[in-house]
Amino acid sequence: MSMHFSDVARQAMADGAISAEDVLALRRAGWADGQISPEEAEAIFAINHRLDQPAAEWVDFFLEAMGEYVVNQLEPRGYVTDEQARWLISRIEQDDKLHSLTELELLVRVFEKALDVPEGLRTFALEQIERAVLTGDGPTRCGGRLDKGNVTLAEARLLRRILFASGSDRPAAVSRREAELLFRLKDETLGANNDPEWKRLFVQGVGNYLQGFASDSALSRDRAAQLEAFMNDTSSSVGAFMGRVVRSVGAPNRMGKVFGRKAATPSLDHLVDQARQVTGDEQAWLDRHIDANGVVDEYDEALLEFLAAG
Repeated sequence: MSMHFSDVARQAMADGAISAEDVLALRRAGWADGQISPEEAEAIFAINHRLDQPAAEWVDFFLEAMGEYVVNQLEPRGYVTDEQARWLISRIEQDDKLHSLTELELLVRVFEKALDVPEGLRTFALEQIERAVLTGDGPTRCGGRLDKGNVTLAEARLLRRILFASGSDRPAAVSRREAELLFRLKDETLGANNDPEWKRLFVQGVGNYLQGFASDSALSRDRAAQLEAFMNDTSSSVGAFMGRVVRSVGAPNRMGKVFGRKAATPSLDHLVDQARQVTGDEQAWLDRHIDANGVVDEYDEALLEFLAAG
């Protein structure tokens, strides 16, 4: 950590405030070598904990710097390691909850930025949203001043971004665990003053789980590292082999067929059509969750109408 970065950080923690000029200075000092160091990352979190009302310039810098540090600090870039996930949770968790809305936004940004995140980080993020809704306390509630037991617009929007982020359980799709979270929140907030966006999210989220098509999941971090190392190997043997492979792919043989081509596979449209069909297991799952609260409520009705129209 440079002396200038350290000086600005120390002054901000002493004052409990940071100016736009200070943020610019931190940007210049922190990215002087193109990376955020572990010491600088610690200092950035310490400043954020000290600020009572962070300015927009600070929030932008915090999210950009910490997102880059967590997602792209280790190779291969774009994957969050278990170690990085544990570090992030330990730094943003205070009294078993998030310190600020800025830090919850950081979690969402990491989900959107990363190709894959560890299970523990996904669980932690969803637990914070669920806790805020059910207890009325947490960063989406401005310190708990709002009534508990309802879903706000901010919470619905954050949930949507987490569920459909690249680092979610099923990238661009909703997993069974996530659909069960939506049902739990629905049952706990029936009759409450929920934002209209919540019903849309519930119907679309559960409907996506039951009828959505999801392509193959993202590569694991270890597999991505293996592929990256192989592709970066410029040795003559590897290079020559890959050159032959590239030249041969798609080249027709004497029979006029592409060498190594497999039998025709189902089209994407066919796979999508198959996914839209609710299976027996999915139907049993849906029946259990609709029956759980003893009534077919307005959210269940909206979901069933959505499924019927699909």
